[in-house]
Amino acid sequence: MVGEEGAFVVGWDEVLTEEELSMTLKVLSMSEEEFKEYKEQDGWEDDSEEEENSTLSNEALSRLKAPCKKLLHDSVLLTLESYRSDLKADQDLLNNKEAYEKLSRREQQALHVRYGQKRILHQVLELVR
Repeated sequence: MVGEEGAFVVGWDEVLTEEELSMTLKVLSMSEEEFKEYKEQDGWEDDSEEEENSTLSNEALSRLKAPCKKLLHDSVLLTLESYRSDLKADQDLLNNKEAYEKLSRREQQALHVRYGQKRILHQVLELVR
């Protein structure tokens, strides 16, 4: 369902891998009985038109059903825990000109990427509260 990477791509305005995330949240929030029934439908393509035409914008994320919100919330927390520093530490480093300039160019670029990723993850947390 998720592909080789095992990750979803979330942008500032929407989920970029929306089909994979929607399907994963749907399946993971099913009971064992619901999953067996869904699997027996001879194809995962038989979803309703509503699901096919929806996009996972930020607004749509905030309207997810409670079980899906919890799954997404917990997943984001696990992802944030995988970083060595938190959002505030990265922000402090970005704001500290002297410390920032001591970093190599590669470290500066990594800091910007990491900070951006964390900001998006925190935004998702807010949306699924």
